[in-house]
Amino acid sequence: MGLYPEPVSHKSARIAAMIESFQGRELDAHYLGYFDCFNRQLFYEAHDVLENLWLPDRHGANGNFYKGLIQLAGAFVHLQKNRLRPSAALFKLSQANLGKYPRVHEQLDLERVQALIQSWLGQLELHDFKVNPLTQANLPQLGLIHTPA
Repeated sequence: MGLYPEPVSHKSARIAAMIESFQGRELDAHYLGYFDCFNRQLFYEAHDVLENLWLPDRHGANGNFYKGLIQLAGAFVHLQKNRLRPSAALFKLSQANLGKYPRVHEQLDLERVQALIQSWLGQLELHDFKVNPLTQANLPQLGLIHTPA
């Protein structure tokens, strides 16, 4: 260790604060933090939180899984910014990456996630990418399946 402590980026400190309440649980705090952020419509933050877990494992067994979840959050970031076609592109990438895993993976029902993605893609395509389907009345939610201890 050098004379000065390693600097902590603003992003790292913000992510650490977001995941603090999830430390010490069965699943990784970054993974749990992703769902917390996603369900509060903090899609960009969900992407950031999970990226910390994905980067070291991007070529590992869960690399495409985490990438697919990051892309899913990114699709909703694009919807929040009214970028409908880029959103659809990320939905499709997410669908492909998550499709490489079994129906339930890391306590997530991927069949339900795939149905959610297909529904949002369908809404975008139905209106030829002219109507943003993201409204306060239909905010997306993701939940984990809790396995008995």
